[in-house]
Amino acid sequence: MENVIELSNISKSFDGDIAVEDISLSIADGEFLTLLGPSGCGKTTILRLIGGFEQCDSGTIRIDGKEMVGLDPESRPVNTVFQSYALFPHMNVYDNVAFGLRIAGMAESAIAKEVPAALALVRLEKMVNRMPSELSGGMQQRVAIARAIVNKPRVLLLDEPLSALDHRLRKEMQKELKELQRTLGITFVLVTHDQEEAFTMSDRVVVMNEGVIEQIGSPKDIYENPVNLYVARFVGEINVLNGTITEVKDTTYEAEVAGVPVVVKSNRDFSEGDRIHVLLRPEDFRVEVMREVEDDPELAEKFAKAMLKGTVERTFYKGATYDVDITLDDGKQIIVSEFFDEDAENLYFHAGDRVAVGWFEGWEVVLPHER
Repeated sequence: MENVIELSNISKSFDGDIAVEDISLSIADGEFLTLLGPSGCGKTTILRLIGGFEQCDSGTIRIDGKEMVGLDPESRPVNTVFQSYALFPHMNVYDNVAFGLRIAGMAESAIAKEVPAALALVRLEKMVNRMPSELSGGMQQRVAIARAIVNKPRVLLLDEPLSALDHRLRKEMQKELKELQRTLGITFVLVTHDQEEAFTMSDRVVVMNEGVIEQIGSPKDIYENPVNLYVARFVGEINVLNGTITEVKDTTYEAEVAGVPVVVKSNRDFSEGDRIHVLLRPEDFRVEVMREVEDDPELAEKFAKAMLKGTVERTFYKGATYDVDITLDDGKQIIVSEFFDEDAENLYFHAGDRVAVGWFEGWEVVLPHER
């Protein structure tokens, strides 16, 4: 796919504080890309630089191969949907959506065709005469989106557009935005601090931290193969076990993890004596009551390459799953996610249970030790 946006070594500071530093990023035509990170990481600054609301201190921005630096927002083939909606309170829905087209000098006869078509895409064609104050938050957001897409921009920029909505409506709008993007076939660039939101909608996710890019990849790749502890901890719950490489083999490593010898896999190169982190999501663990492992040779064999021992502290019922807090024998606390058996009257694990904790070989992520 051809790239519609090219950021090359862009940097931006405000009063001497670096907002983004030497960022290079290509965004494909028709892609849904999300800039993900905490407040102050630089993601909104990048969006504003693309949209023309800020100018780069250095570097270049190209859209469809054309240099954008120095051009104001109205001269760029992009539109922005803001967190605050920014609807005109004295205009009805039709006039809000038509505003940009009128500024561009489009004939009213053409506007009369374009506005209903845009409203139909966001399922508000029956609301043309409503005032913004008469609409719910979700409807106001749809109007803002219709106003942004009505003039068919090459790129739609979305600055945390769902943050003001309640949880249920937010989930609905995530699906609708993704479907809208597929229908329009234009490039969407979303800014959010919400990992679930980013993963639900995006083709690729850019994880940012303190003005730099930590990792770019598909939601699956970032979740399952984080490049460092920052990414691993930002995109979901993670258990971090400390260890040391004790022996290097052809495709695996023997290591001491949480005081126990285990076998781990990694595509990184380690040497004997290297300190490591072994990362596992709560759902990656398998847990059995210790006495059952000790009494069942077949079950014990399944734990042969990795078996930590610990004690259940507490459980948290969450519907289809429940979380189990476990303290390992070396004092490390971990959280494990288990499926709830609806046919069972009670949870399988209880506080005080001695348990064996392992994982399926290759499900772990092994990283160099970080302080």
